[in-house]
Amino acid sequence: MRRIGWLAGALPANDPESQARKEAFLQGLKGLGWTDGKNVRIDYRWGAGSADIIRKHAAELIALAPDVTLAVASQSAYALQQESRTIPIVFTQVPDPIGAGFVDSLARPGGNATGFTTFEYGFGAKWLELLKQIAPGVKRVAVVRDPANPAGSGQWGAIQSAASSAGVELTSISSRVATDEIERAIAAFARQPNGGLIMTGSTTTAGRRDALVALITRQKLPAIYPYRYWASSGGLFSYGPDTVDQYRRAAGYVDRILKGEKPADLPVQASTKYELVLNLKTAKALGLTVPPALLAQANEVIE
Repeated sequence: MRRIGWLAGALPANDPESQARKEAFLQGLKGLGWTDGKNVRIDYRWGAGSADIIRKHAAELIALAPDVTLAVASQSAYALQQESRTIPIVFTQVPDPIGAGFVDSLARPGGNATGFTTFEYGFGAKWLELLKQIAPGVKRVAVVRDPANPAGSGQWGAIQSAASSAGVELTSISSRVATDEIERAIAAFARQPNGGLIMTGSTTTAGRRDALVALITRQKLPAIYPYRYWASSGGLFSYGPDTVDQYRRAAGYVDRILKGEKPADLPVQASTKYELVLNLKTAKALGLTVPPALLAQANEVIE
C-alpha cells in the first residue's frame, strides 16, 4: 500500500469545486492502475483558507511519511516544503513556482517539488482588457489581491502596466483581511461612479467567494474573476485555466513518482486549457449587454 498526502489550501472539503478536483484526481489515478483503498491510501487535509490550519495539516501529513504529496496552490506547497525537502511534492495552481522558491527552473525543478502552473502574470492585463469589453464605461478599477503572495504582486504589476492605455485608475484592496473588512473596502469603492473590479487568484478569497460575489453584485460593480467556479457562484464572468484539468494531469506525475521518478527531473507544466465563462443572469442584474464578440469567445454561458 503506497501513501499519498493531499493538502488543499483554499476550499473546504464539501465545496463543489473541491469535489470536482478530487474526482478528477482519483479518475486519473485509476486510469493508471491506482485505486484508493486498494493499492494506495490517500490522506486528505483541507485548509479552508487559514494559513495556521494549512501549516498544522502540512506537519500532520509529513509525519505520516507519504510516498508523495499533492499541494493545492502556493500556500500548501510552501507549508509542505517547510516541513520536508525530501518527500516529493506535486503542486497544482501555483502561478510562480520559481519566485516562490519551490523550484530552481521550470525545465529542471531540481528539488523535491514539481507540478503545474496556472497563468502568467500577464493575465492581469487580459482581465483588464476583458472587463473594459463588457463594461466600456469603467474608469476606476478595484483589484482584490493578496499583497503577501508573489503572484498577487505580479498580477498587480501587469494590471498597472495596462491601466494607463486602458484609461483607468486603479485601487488595490487587500484580500489578507477578514471578510467584513474586504466588504467595507469594496462598498466604499462602489460609492463613486464608473467602477469595476478584478478579483485575482488567491487562497485568501476562494473559500469566501459566495459572500464576496453577492456583495459585488449588490454594489452593481462589473467584475471579472480568475476561475470558472466564481462565475458559477454568481460572478459576472471569469477567465482563467481549467482548474479541474490540472488534477487529472497531476495524477500522471504522482504515478511517475510512485514508480521511481524524481520531482527534480519532471518539468513544471503550464496550463493547457483556458476558459471564458459568462453569467448572463448576473449581466442582466447589472444592466449590462454582453457584446456579441465576447459571447462568441465564451467557452460556457450560464443563463
